[in-house]
Amino acid sequence: MLEDKGPMTSLKKKLYQLIIGRLDGDQLSVPSYREKISGLAVKGIGGFIVFGGDSDEVQYFISEIQSISDISLFIASDVERGVGQQLRGSTLFPCQMAISAAIDKSNPADVAILRDAVMALADEAINIGINMLLIPVLDVNSNPDNPIICTRAFSDNPESVAWFGAHYIDILESSGLISCAKHFPGHGDTSADSHILLPVIDKPYTDLINTDIMPFKEAIDKGVGSIMVGHLSVSAIDERPASLSGKIITDLLRGELGFKGLILTDALNMHALKDAGTVSVKCLKAGADILLHPIDPDMTVNEMISAVESGEIGEEQVDAAVYRILRAKARLTKTEKSTIDYRGHEQLSFHISEKSVSLLKDTPGLFPLREKSQVCVIFAGDVEMYNTSPLKKHFEMCMPLQEIVQRAPSFIPTLVSGCVTFIFAIFTSVSAWKGSSGISEHEKDMIFDLMKKAENSIVISFGSPYVLRHFREADILIAAYESTEQAQKAVLRCLEGELDFRGRIPVRINL
Repeated sequence: MLEDKGPMTSLKKKLYQLIIGRLDGDQLSVPSYREKISGLAVKGIGGFIVFGGDSDEVQYFISEIQSISDISLFIASDVERGVGQQLRGSTLFPCQMAISAAIDKSNPADVAILRDAVMALADEAINIGINMLLIPVLDVNSNPDNPIICTRAFSDNPESVAWFGAHYIDILESSGLISCAKHFPGHGDTSADSHILLPVIDKPYTDLINTDIMPFKEAIDKGVGSIMVGHLSVSAIDERPASLSGKIITDLLRGELGFKGLILTDALNMHALKDAGTVSVKCLKAGADILLHPIDPDMTVNEMISAVESGEIGEEQVDAAVYRILRAKARLTKTEKSTIDYRGHEQLSFHISEKSVSLLKDTPGLFPLREKSQVCVIFAGDVEMYNTSPLKKHFEMCMPLQEIVQRAPSFIPTLVSGCVTFIFAIFTSVSAWKGSSGISEHEKDMIFDLMKKAENSIVISFGSPYVLRHFREADILIAAYESTEQAQKAVLRCLEGELDFRGRIPVRINL
């Protein structure tokens, strides 16, 4: 067991325990930055959330700051797609929606693949020193235009989300780690990114309970160690952001649902709360235990000291949060670092990508593609994602959609006459501060116009599968869920007939 290395005597030290600050792995080569992070560890900060860096360097530094901290640190990280999502040298796994597409819940062999993938993720986290994994995402993605959840969700079906979430929680918790269900009470039915502004969910309470909150109830029953509360307004419960709402955190999550584990806020540097005043104080008053990623941990502690001294926050509430934190830290298991089979994990990740590719619409006779010289690949969406696409090496004629438009109008008939099949490869992503998970109306119109002129048309989504609903007239529609090189190579194998399309689309797409 991880044991406390010293008593917690001062209010300031208690308040530092409530904070998980940012640890930027790419800054560890800067001595002043290392000194700053080490100073926070000495002050008694509760932990850090890791972003970026090289696996070996981050692993060494985590060991270093753990050794100087009087109380063991939470080392958290957003590793929804594996530790490789954050750290170079670790394995990048497919997103949750791709995993859901690849895994047949009724097939024991597929369930074993799922468990192997989560176990691989857990082993790599343990090896680095990460002990609080901010997964699984339990949002039910019922809004096709959701800019921040989308493929991060398993499905738009609450039962499916709960099933996958339960497997993640079971494996992570039994590995001696803390799992984290997010983003309570459900971020799946929003059309706004809470990194940018406050999303509002306006649906009846019964719908919330039966759909959005249902996977969290299952997670609590399964023994999830922590729950992250989102920055979103749920009008049926409270107009205030959930992370500032006592009705949602204390009354619903603690009271009605009976959750006894740790409650984290979503990152406090997000703009959804930019007009909320002293958010740290309001989150704590609402019932949160841990303040995640405040912009300035020292300033946050000073704000809370003032709130306690003024009587706005009772010290008994601070003590209750600290008790839950220390209880969680006491049960973290010290695990000896083992040899990690990174090559095996990479192969497993690729296998899941291959199993996830989903055929939404087929036209007999077009597969497999035989005459590559008669195929033209048109790239659309995020330029950075297709600049080095393996599709460019595979097909002779590839060009960005914008390049076609910039050429003379006479070029389009020439292009169409020289190609029998047009492949429209659409690259999208879900990321903080981006504000969209789709493509522009202008790009949709251009693709649609070219589709009408083409003899055969194939539309492939490397990212959000929902973009396919705009191109129902295409001969073939394919969802790959991600823009990674391994996802693109998996699609190529399917196009060539080397692989069958084995993925099952986990969300409803109206065609």
